[in-house]
Amino acid sequence: VQLQASGGGLVQAGDSLRLSCTASGRPLSSYTMAWFRRVSGKEREFVAASGRTGASYYIDSFQGRFTISRNDAKDTVFLQMNKLKPEDTAVYYCAAQSPVRGGSEYYGDSYDIWGQGTQVTVSS
Repeated sequence: VQLQASGGGLVQAGDSLRLSCTASGRPLSSYTMAWFRRVSGKEREFVAASGRTGASYYIDSFQGRFTISRNDAKDTVFLQMNKLKPEDTAVYYCAAQSPVRGGSEYYGDSYDIWGQGTQVTVSS
C-alpha cells in the first residue's frame, strides 16, 4: 500500500485544518492507521491512531483538539485539528501498520508504511 497525505498549509492560531491520507494498492480496512508529526529539530511524535476495529488512540496533549477518523470505503484517514497553536507547526505524516506487524499503536516502529508528510504551519 502507498500513502498520500494532504491538507496541510499555513493557518493562524485558533484555526482548524483537516489532513487527509489516502491509501492506494490495498484496502485500508486491514491496517491500523496513525498520524505522527515532526517538529523541526525534535523527535517524531505520535499524534493519533485508528485501529482496525475502530478504536482511537491519542495522547493527552492532543485529545480534545485533534480527532482521527477513517473512511474505509474511500481508503482515507483524516486528522481534524482544531484550535491550532504555533507549537503545532510540524510536518505531519500518516502511517500504516500492516496486520502481521503488530506492536503498540503509539510507537513509530510499529508502522511499516509511511506517507511523504504534509507541512502544517501555524502563525501567531
